[in-house]
Amino acid sequence: MNLTTTQPLQVIQPDGGVNGYDPKLSEAELLHCYRAMLLVRAFDAICLKLQRSGRIGFSIPNEGIEATQVGAASALKKSDWIFPSYRDFGMALYHGVPALEMMHNMFGNAQDGAKGRQMPVHFSFVQPIHFVSISSPIGTHIPQAVGAAHAAKLRGEDTVFLASFGDGGTSSLGFHSGLNFAGVWKSPVVFLCQNNGWAISCPVEEQTASDGFAIKGEAYGIPGVVVDGNDLFAVRKVTLEAVVRARAGGGPTLIEAQTFRMGGHSTSDDPKRYVPPEQFEYWKKRDPLARFEKYLEAAGLLNAAKSEALRKEVEAEIAAAARAAEQVGPPGLETVFSDVYAEIPTHIRKQGEGLFDLGRRRGDAHAGDGKFPL
Repeated sequence: MNLTTTQPLQVIQPDGGVNGYDPKLSEAELLHCYRAMLLVRAFDAICLKLQRSGRIGFSIPNEGIEATQVGAASALKKSDWIFPSYRDFGMALYHGVPALEMMHNMFGNAQDGAKGRQMPVHFSFVQPIHFVSISSPIGTHIPQAVGAAHAAKLRGEDTVFLASFGDGGTSSLGFHSGLNFAGVWKSPVVFLCQNNGWAISCPVEEQTASDGFAIKGEAYGIPGVVVDGNDLFAVRKVTLEAVVRARAGGGPTLIEAQTFRMGGHSTSDDPKRYVPPEQFEYWKKRDPLARFEKYLEAAGLLNAAKSEALRKEVEAEIAAAARAAEQVGPPGLETVFSDVYAEIPTHIRKQGEGLFDLGRRRGDAHAGDGKFPL
């Protein structure tokens, strides 16, 4: 039995038409999707400037992936859970996570939810949606999402879990174990593979001998579907169908969203060293933001003036968030010892007092001269 659709599903046509497809979104919700995509692109641009000027240490480019992120996020309820990859800014922004909260993490300041203990981009939020802490090790969050989904199923909860990962994540042990258990347990999980063609500098053809990634679901008894990841409505459609199926007890779905990152793997990467220039030209003509703009224009919801006004609005919002987060100092030394023990043991308290004394004597919140204290 072939469970996999190999041709990528498309909805939005080059002229902005959708051939009668109804996304079941109000005008306000459609414009919210557009604004979320604009926020991702503005956040990206500001973070690149912050990293290049030495004000933050790291960021992950999202340009070109916005439709996959926002389309998938739009299919979820606020009560659902997201186990994201590190290239999922749009999922958080779509669901209303303030840009300022994300910027606090980029700077690792005192108001960062992780208290500076995580790298930049490793967001985690409880509200307005469950957004589980991003993890650097590839694929480790996939079986975690399955475990959480299985627990929710045992409790009889009406909750769906979205696990998002890149094409490189399919080569991890977590991918195999996660999909294997999800298939056996019929866990309410949607696996979203963002196939952007490159796992850092490793191209798809050097990573797998299979015909794409959605087909891998067949080995686990999980239906797979291939979708145009630069088409917001196509991603929303297949994700919504997978979510409905999972909520009804039908088990997991593996979605392969074919897309392309228009920047490096991270701000530490130069894609021009390994990506052929014609690939950038090909995908630039398939910009997901421009494609959605055509739909909105054809639907009478957007024009050049309104688009420009929205761009300026979100750029100002992101710039203001960056300025505000940059003004916040680093986490206090006491946070090294918080959130670990209900009652701090005597030997740990003694070490803490020594650290605080060193900090006072050196006059530096980091208690040192910038070198690693070996």
